[in-house]
Amino acid sequence: MSEIRVWVDGTLVDPAAPAVSAVDHGVTVGDGAFETAKIDGGVPFAVSRHLRRLDRTMAGLGLPPADHDRIREGMDAVLAGEPVEFGRLRFTVTGGRGPLGSDRHDSALTHIVTAVPHARPGAHGAVVTVPWVRNERAATAGLKTTSYADNVIALAAAKEHGAVEAIFANTRGELCEATGSNVFVVVDGVVRTPPLSSGCLAGITRELVLEWCAHEGLALVEEAMPLDVLQRADEVFLTSSIKDVFPVSAVDGRALPAPGPVTGRVADVWARHADKGLDP
Repeated sequence: MSEIRVWVDGTLVDPAAPAVSAVDHGVTVGDGAFETAKIDGGVPFAVSRHLRRLDRTMAGLGLPPADHDRIREGMDAVLAGEPVEFGRLRFTVTGGRGPLGSDRHDSALTHIVTAVPHARPGAHGAVVTVPWVRNERAATAGLKTTSYADNVIALAAAKEHGAVEAIFANTRGELCEATGSNVFVVVDGVVRTPPLSSGCLAGITRELVLEWCAHEGLALVEEAMPLDVLQRADEVFLTSSIKDVFPVSAVDGRALPAPGPVTGRVADVWARHADKGLDP
């Protein structure tokens, strides 16, 4: 498969062809939710958890529930044929057609499913902090919405500095998250990650790492930390649906072991549990 596969409201469409209304609220004001799941060996991972998080985002936006059966129909359509060895499966649900302003019409939701090959992540990568912040008190805090401009800007800045991710603080100056990843630090041998009250996304991989490490007796602590903990941490790693457990080799130019010994243990826990099933 050489290009993205696109399904919109029941139909496979040419990715270069018009398929969504120009007045769809997802286009005009970013009024929608999305999820990205990893495809490995032609099969998506943790779909049920992604659908549950989509439900939480839709509810948080005040939109009607997404149609899970319709989304699964779209998944089947874009995954049919030549298998995607490794890639992204994304499903997006918008508020449907609406006015050009922030008001909504009583419109049917738009359901979009796409799949595309993706290079497997490298063994490690550098990150940088950015001057912009997450607002932990925002109406959309913790929701995976299609309003992603902040992330686009921050990630572009990171790439300009040779980094693979950008790290945000929140308005209180606490460590929060990366543009598309959750962040973990190892301090005094203990793995720590910001709590959801920091404004970070409740990442699916984050959730599974917390569950699986607890099952194995590896202590992970959710706690508020200042952003400068990144300058004291012995190890740092990211988690995301595409990166899994991803060691950070440098923060703002400060070199780190990648992976360090604790990160290596977490990655081993992840690998062993992830191999047990595709929909944990």
